[in-house]
Amino acid sequence: MADVARMAGVSPTTASFALSGRTDMRISEASRARVLEVARELGYRPNVMARGLRTKSTQTIGFVSDMITTTPFAGDVIRGALEAARERDHLLFITEAGGDRAAESSLVHALLDRQVDAVIYAAMFTQYVTPPKELFGHRVVLLNCLAPGFDAPSVVPDEVQAGRDAARALLDAGHGEGIWAIGGHLAVPASPEGNIAGNERMRGMEEVLRAHGARLEGVVECDWNTQDGYREVSALLAEGHRPRALVCLTDRLSFGAYQALGEAGLSVPGDVSVVSFDDQDIAVALRPALTTLKLPHYQLGRLAVELILSEGPLEAAVHRLAMPLQERDSIGAPAMD
Repeated sequence: MADVARMAGVSPTTASFALSGRTDMRISEASRARVLEVARELGYRPNVMARGLRTKSTQTIGFVSDMITTTPFAGDVIRGALEAARERDHLLFITEAGGDRAAESSLVHALLDRQVDAVIYAAMFTQYVTPPKELFGHRVVLLNCLAPGFDAPSVVPDEVQAGRDAARALLDAGHGEGIWAIGGHLAVPASPEGNIAGNERMRGMEEVLRAHGARLEGVVECDWNTQDGYREVSALLAEGHRPRALVCLTDRLSFGAYQALGEAGLSVPGDVSVVSFDDQDIAVALRPALTTLKLPHYQLGRLAVELILSEGPLEAAVHRLAMPLQERDSIGAPAMD
């Protein structure tokens, strides 16, 4: 800055005010323009750390996750957060602990040592978490996770409403019986509360079916992978059950279900309708294309940044984002006996 001031023929104070965009000081437009031109010629950039000491803000946000950054499916979480930060002239420091609590603590220390203004603490799938103790007393937003008793807002998908919408999609097509849920409540990783997404999706679905005088004919509890969908639907058919509709708790289960139905000579949706959750890439690749409820990954990341950069204190509220229904070709009218 001293070099800029000398070459522009102004005092260091005048150069500082001109470069910081201050308009409350009496600086002529000619002097301001000269300072900015010299700064461009010299390639001058302000010392961010020094400015941070003065303004009490480094315009940086720490992002700590378990494994989001290495999961292509959830990459839009990062994109949403990055774009929201960039629009607000903030830099996002992205780190990943891989589920290692010691590494997580070390990463949080490293971010706080670099004077980040706030930290987004994120999880790959919706779960209950215990944030590292180093975050207590700092500005934090929880992304895709819940921490009862921790004084910070959470941003999560509205899984209950998604379950309701899945049930309504089947009811609107005329399905009132022969509906089976594949995946259930207890997907890995198991916990005393079960899986939050599974519990909430099932709750919303059963609520709407019950309100319309319908119910699930059965629930198959299993993990949420393709092989599990294939195995469990194959077993269901082998036992003599003939579902009219399947609600698969994730698209990977639907892929397996499609394979099992095809091997049994049953078509989707001619014989069995299928509705699912998540809207992974596989959903549009399946034939017929899969009707599913989309996880709002981009919106989750974006809202987390918008909240953390909002003015005033953060309230420990849960912000639930809609999972839009992606209507495709896997739901049809019930098959005639």
